[in-house]
Amino acid sequence: MNRKRAFIYGLVLCVLAALIYMQFRTWRNFDWATFLSQTGRVNKVSIALAIAWIYLAYVMRAVRWSVFLRPVCRSSTARLFSPTVIGFTALALLGRAGEMIRPYLIARKENLPFPSQMAVWAVERIFDLGAFGLMLLTALLLSPITRGLLANYRLGGPSTFALIFLGVCAGIAAIWKGDTFIAKATSRLSPRLSKLGTLIAFRIQEFRSGLNTVQDVSSFAQASAVSLGMWIMISFSYLEVLHSYGVGPLDMPLSQVPLLMLSSMAGSMVALPGVGGGTQLATIFTLQRIFGAPRELAASCGILLWLVTFASIVPLGLILAHRERLSIRELSAETQHAEEEDVPAPSPRA
Repeated sequence: MNRKRAFIYGLVLCVLAALIYMQFRTWRNFDWATFLSQTGRVNKVSIALAIAWIYLAYVMRAVRWSVFLRPVCRSSTARLFSPTVIGFTALALLGRAGEMIRPYLIARKENLPFPSQMAVWAVERIFDLGAFGLMLLTALLLSPITRGLLANYRLGGPSTFALIFLGVCAGIAAIWKGDTFIAKATSRLSPRLSKLGTLIAFRIQEFRSGLNTVQDVSSFAQASAVSLGMWIMISFSYLEVLHSYGVGPLDMPLSQVPLLMLSSMAGSMVALPGVGGGTQLATIFTLQRIFGAPRELAASCGILLWLVTFASIVPLGLILAHRERLSIRELSAETQHAEEEDVPAPSPRA
């Protein structure tokens, strides 16, 4: 582990420790017996269905990537499923250090340049955000209760749409001329900042090249439909876990699930490899403070949601990696080396 990664993990650990300490002070009278009792009474069939929905969502990810590959090669969902599962297993076990293993494996399997698949990964993130944003917006428009719950985040109405609009404008500006502006500005700064600017500019160029993977309206429509279907499957998985407890506070309609997913996504930005932390805490907080679940029930459900929607892929991923004689840690080192070779040196200062 290099110094930069160790520093980031140390910082995340400090933030999580502070959050856990705050929760501990709030939950001094936490009833562990109730927690274990409620966890043990969950409907096992519902949990199995929730895991099945998550696995289907990974199949949809492989389908979408095959759509992105059409301009350069003809691949299949079956060929892309294994690297998809192994990649997300690496992400679960290694955290952000395993993020690029999936595009690296796909590039190697299809004999394509690694930068081209990093560009596809960047475009995939945009489709994910767009599909989830559409699902959340639909929930807000169709459910007054959901709008009221979102107001508890103090992000209701105009402020939410203003943030989305500003984000879209910033993205368009970055795609249009962002790489040129950053490269010119940072070339006049210190070598360290110049290197950072070169990296950012290169990633923007990478993303712009990734847009070439969507060459026509048909490809865009297919990728959009698959993305939306995938996020709906993930929301069904959340719903199955919630309903598996069979109690009032968690018996919420599908229209309210995107709010819980939003909190989980936000919490994932502060998480440790293999154990998460931020995701579970954010979900528990939302279940307790927004949806009114008792703390023991919120804690049980928050942990189970993480296990089902994030960690359940690990057993299959390890089996597939073993079958293909792949080591997750070696793949991480290879991917990091490939990324470093991929980034150009900063331009000399004028």
